[in-house]
Amino acid sequence: MNARKEPEAVGRAASARPPLVRELLLVTALFLVYKLGRRLASGHTGAAFRNGHEVWDLERALRLPGEGAVQSLLLHGDGLAHAANVYYAAVHFPATVAFLVWLHLRRPVHYVWARRVLATVTAAALVLHLAFPLAPPRMLAVTGLVDTARVYGPSVYGPPTTDGLSNQFAAMPSLHFGWALMVAVGLIVTTRARWRPLWLAHPLLTLLVIVGTANHFWLDAVVAAVLLGAALVLLRVPRGPSGGAGRIVRARHVPAGRRALVGAGR
Repeated sequence: MNARKEPEAVGRAASARPPLVRELLLVTALFLVYKLGRRLASGHTGAAFRNGHEVWDLERALRLPGEGAVQSLLLHGDGLAHAANVYYAAVHFPATVAFLVWLHLRRPVHYVWARRVLATVTAAALVLHLAFPLAPPRMLAVTGLVDTARVYGPSVYGPPTTDGLSNQFAAMPSLHFGWALMVAVGLIVTTRARWRPLWLAHPLLTLLVIVGTANHFWLDAVVAAVLLGAALVLLRVPRGPSGGAGRIVRARHVPAGRRALVGAGR
């Protein structure tokens, strides 16, 4: 009976996998819409700085640890600060793309789920960027923090007044952290290795990097986690076998004699 069920599982997995070209076009379109939305949300300098001071004061009222405690660790050596800047600039987007590509190839059912979750979180983040422009802590003198990207390099941002590629007043929520956390959750859900909780090292390291480089407040990550949690409640994980529903099951070759015996035993 297993010999009959496994080819059916292969067929279901193949039908669950969306066409690759369509998915590439869809993800590219979503990314372009997001970038356009960030550009529409740019400006609002005065409001962004006022909100930045309010977030800083709120964190102090909540007795959260100062972001400077993390940055002081990076400033012990130029190499560590530079490595953190490289991680901030180079890991965020490629890691998320690699995660989606792997899911598309190996866990097609979960790929659709993860893509929807990421799209939902990103759309909600865009709304918040429009409604609550926020200057990052590196721009606020009151924080006493160093703009590590400008001092140690590399930097992905130009001067805020002339940067035509990004909206630097879109600090809350942090999609660097939100996407990294979703990558970890997705890999924990869809894999079976005993060490899979170690995927949480990715969002943890991302959190330390975004705070230590003064690109985000602690609360930027908290809000991103709340948005992701809401999206995960709204978009439930697909049901299936433990360690990855939607996983392609390869049909095993069963000798003719065994197939006859299996049929006779029904």
